[in-house]
Amino acid sequence: MLEINLSKAVKSYGFNKVLDEFDLDVTSGERVALIGPNGCGKTTLLKIIAGIEKASSGTVSIRKGDSIGLLTQTPPEVDDNCTVRQVLTRDLGKIYEIEQKILEIEEKLSHCTSDELDDLLHKYGKLRDQFEFLGGYEIDTKINKICTGFKIKPEMLERKFNTLSGGEKTIVNLASLILSEPSILLLDEPTNHLDIDTLEWLEEYLKTYKGTVVISSHDRYFLDKVATKTVLIERGKSEIFHGNYSYYLEENERRIMSEFEDYKNQQKQIEAMKKKIKQLQEWGKLAYPGGVGFFKRAASIQKRLDKLELLDKPETKKELPLDFQISERSGKEVLNVKDLGIILGDRVIFDGADFQVRFGDKVCMMGKNGSGKSTFVKAMLGDVEILDGQIKLGSNVSIGYIPQEIKFEDETATVLDTAREYFNGSETHLRASLAKFLFYGENVFKRVGSLSGGEKVRLKLFELIQKNANFLVLDEPTNHIDIDTKEMLEEALAEYPGTLMFISHDRYFINKLAQRILYIEDAKVDEYLGNYDDYKHQKEKQLELTRNNMTNGRRR
Repeated sequence: MLEINLSKAVKSYGFNKVLDEFDLDVTSGERVALIGPNGCGKTTLLKIIAGIEKASSGTVSIRKGDSIGLLTQTPPEVDDNCTVRQVLTRDLGKIYEIEQKILEIEEKLSHCTSDELDDLLHKYGKLRDQFEFLGGYEIDTKINKICTGFKIKPEMLERKFNTLSGGEKTIVNLASLILSEPSILLLDEPTNHLDIDTLEWLEEYLKTYKGTVVISSHDRYFLDKVATKTVLIERGKSEIFHGNYSYYLEENERRIMSEFEDYKNQQKQIEAMKKKIKQLQEWGKLAYPGGVGFFKRAASIQKRLDKLELLDKPETKKELPLDFQISERSGKEVLNVKDLGIILGDRVIFDGADFQVRFGDKVCMMGKNGSGKSTFVKAMLGDVEILDGQIKLGSNVSIGYIPQEIKFEDETATVLDTAREYFNGSETHLRASLAKFLFYGENVFKRVGSLSGGEKVRLKLFELIQKNANFLVLDEPTNHIDIDTKEMLEEALAEYPGTLMFISHDRYFINKLAQRILYIEDAKVDEYLGNYDDYKHQKEKQLELTRNNMTNGRRR
């Protein structure tokens, strides 16, 4: 059954046409992934489907009776007195209203007259039927399941919503949306701020979701697990792929190759026709005055050429010149962590943690949110005090660092001024280099404090390349950047000749780069050889061994 239909939908902001005769059909139960570069119109499309914005022209149809839930990237504002529990259950008002009426009638039944009894029992029965239909009897179980999946602890429910971090607000809003179970679920970057355990829980939940799901995300691993259809948005139009992200990659490559072959063949045909026209015209001149036939044949071919529908040359991706080099290599031992102890407030972050990083290693640091990944990096850089043990850098180590929240020394400085501080070359050369990082024309005069998340990452990558550091430390480097930029970054880091240590929840990114996983848990660091899939396989084997040992112990 058709749930969502957009036909020739156009959406413009001033002279900027975001959607241009955009077509899309979504049927019941489909899980649709929206992909495309930042600014291509994914968020706009979700808002149009949700009815928050209207298309400039074209038709947008939603099946009658459907309920729509939208998760926005920025949590909506609520009153300062609003608790997490109130936000979590805000769409369950009808259930609680009926429950209150049932309780009121139960109270009346205990002391009603015989004349009132039949009427009260009739109302009571209708309310109980409504309550059951809306899932009232399962609501507490559902709330517990959702809270467990999103790691929303009971004590958190009583906190004021506005005291939460941005990530915690997103998690609560996502949990609230899923709890309300709309028939159409619209998710705009739902994986931001989720750790891997929560991501995996959400994947399993969405795969069995009874409704229709439309997701805008840059998390390729997540899209592979969840999506049944992928929609590429480019130049305001849609291209449909009936499969997940990996299917899209293969099919898109095949389509591009086919289009390029058609384009090349047409160009050859055009050249041959032009050559033939020129030849016939020359023959006509040589055969003058009897060369009229040659000119007629040339004119006939020219008419065919004029009517030819020209194929556009398939566009290639814009490439960022990401080429990380090192000015000189470090010693063999880059980082040595021994018996590390760190306490923040009343929390023990590390207690006797040990590990080493050697030159050329590509290491991913993983762990649940709050486990201490970013804290370790800050301690290594001298920004967090160490209680016990040591963090020792090797000889000749030079660090290039991208923090999770990128800030610049002077947030009021322009892109050009900020880049000039670490660029060795002329103004012309600097402007040309910044243009390759998509800072064109007037964009170089933007204040760095006003840049988008993706622009900040690009500017920071530009800075890293100039440094030629031999030890790159990256804290969630794929946050805020689109899939194309992620893939370029992966390729560049794979070729990087120095040492790489990065923190990430992007499992696709981890699989591409990691040679070793450092997993932080219970204030210790466990090591696993290989990438994310290797780590998962080893963890599953450990769990299976533990279960077998417990079973054998009970048998004894």
